[in-house]
Amino acid sequence: MADKVYGVTEINNHIKDLLDGDALLSGVYIRGELSNYKIYPSGHHYFSMKDEEGAIRCVMFRGSAGKLHFRPENGMKVVAFGRVSVFPRDGAYQLYVTSLSPDGVGDLYVAFEQLKEKLQKEGLFDPAHKKPIPAYPEKIAVITSSAGAAVRDILRILKARWPLAKVILLPVRVQGAEAPAEIAGALRYANTWNVADVIITGRGGGSMEDLWGFNDERVARAIYASKIPVISAVGHEPDVTIADFVADLRAATPSNGAELAVPDMEEQRELLAASRIRLSQAMGRELALLRRRVQELASRRVMVSPAGYVEERRLLLDHLTGRLSAGASSVVLRSKNRYIAMASKLDAMSPLKVLSRGYAIAEKADGSVLRSAAEAESGEKLKLMLGDGSVQCTVD
Repeated sequence: MADKVYGVTEINNHIKDLLDGDALLSGVYIRGELSNYKIYPSGHHYFSMKDEEGAIRCVMFRGSAGKLHFRPENGMKVVAFGRVSVFPRDGAYQLYVTSLSPDGVGDLYVAFEQLKEKLQKEGLFDPAHKKPIPAYPEKIAVITSSAGAAVRDILRILKARWPLAKVILLPVRVQGAEAPAEIAGALRYANTWNVADVIITGRGGGSMEDLWGFNDERVARAIYASKIPVISAVGHEPDVTIADFVADLRAATPSNGAELAVPDMEEQRELLAASRIRLSQAMGRELALLRRRVQELASRRVMVSPAGYVEERRLLLDHLTGRLSAGASSVVLRSKNRYIAMASKLDAMSPLKVLSRGYAIAEKADGSVLRSAAEAESGEKLKLMLGDGSVQCTVD
């Protein structure tokens, strides 16, 4: 036996048989850190797991990888389950992983946080995008299971609080692999045909796995794209899903979702009654004010004796006419006195007035006035202007 020569493939297959026959290696959990994580177009995942002193190659085929609820990343601490075997072609042993989960936390929780972070960065949770819920909806679409307790609670509360609204049930599965596609499809249908003024979508309480349909990215994007306001009513009050973050309004429970969707008819009746009382009181006050005004007008003399009012107006007219006439006479008198004073001043300054007192004005031949004896020449002809006429003379 020692002298027999074996082929490489024979040895690799022999080692593979040994490993496959080991009960420990046929189903083993391994804890380590992910590195060199790659996803091939075939859908298979290839990576390594390492600790402080060693590493092991791993492969997860497409069927197992499709069951992952989170996105593996390099550096992530994980626990992998699978079998250790040899790939005969290259003689290297590796871990064939059938399940992978984060170390210390559940894979659903990691998937939830990863999707939450992704959608938040894209702005799907932005409050500015959220639409107001109509105050008095006429049509309400309910997207949930037709067989659960949640739909019965929603319908009961809607009927009790606001029976005027028409309720349209769009039944879907709210649990299982088919649930996300059905919920998203119902949301798109409601928007395409504009079947309602507001949408309530949700289900009753359960485990994180039970509520996972409302943590699906397809559902989140369908809610975000909805032109109709969406109320997310999933689980119990402590339960929080991705749908709650994206929806226009989050309800603590399905029953609370129904309460938030419609007003309370009894409260509206009380409000209308109070408004009717306030309106009646306001109209009463206004009528009383107008009545007093009419009484005040009716008590005036013009209403009691119209002729007396006319006489009063005539007396006032006569009084105003007298004042106007007196004012005009006063103005005329002041103007006349001013005229006389100015005429007197003008008359006093008149040259003719001076001549009438015996003075004369001597004019030369060119018409200039002789002001000094030195200006006259012997034999020059002068004209003397007197108070009454003029004379010609010769300078001697």
